[in-house]
Amino acid sequence: MARTPSVMLELGTPAPNFRLPDPSTGKTISLDDFPDAKGFVIAFICNHCPFVQLIRHEFARFGREYTRKGLAVIAINSNDVENYPEDSPEHMKDEARRFGYTFPYLFDEDQSVARAYQAACTPDFFMFDADRKLVYRGQFDSCRPGSDLPVTGEDLRAAANALLAGQPIPEDQKPSLGCNIKWKPE
Repeated sequence: MARTPSVMLELGTPAPNFRLPDPSTGKTISLDDFPDAKGFVIAFICNHCPFVQLIRHEFARFGREYTRKGLAVIAINSNDVENYPEDSPEHMKDEARRFGYTFPYLFDEDQSVARAYQAACTPDFFMFDADRKLVYRGQFDSCRPGSDLPVTGEDLRAAANALLAGQPIPEDQKPSLGCNIKWKPE
């Protein structure tokens, strides 16, 4: 299991827009589809990664809770599905249904969105304010496969709570750690 850290983009970086398909609904989604969002959580995830498998129930709960509070929560799978067929759009639909993803789970087939965000691993989290400026990047929480820590989402929750309350986002942001994104051969 590769342990790849996320790239810690500079805070204030603008969110790259995108238009990606949601295999579960057949719709194409972009950031513009959430004009009233108080902020945006963009998560790069996949189906087969043990790091994502560890947190997916709690991340689904996070998505349900924080979309009700006004955040747009969007997950993106950018893995090479030719070499990792368990991450295919058909399997993504099943994953979203099985684990209760009420947020869009989008497929980045050409991997351009992952490159635009400089996503490095799964899971990799980015949170932007309503003006689409980066205010948080890093881990969901400190839990990792094989650790005895509970999965809480405390790091992302603390940042989301601060954003929604109009408070400063905690500056102590730790990189996420997970499987590297499965890039297509050049």
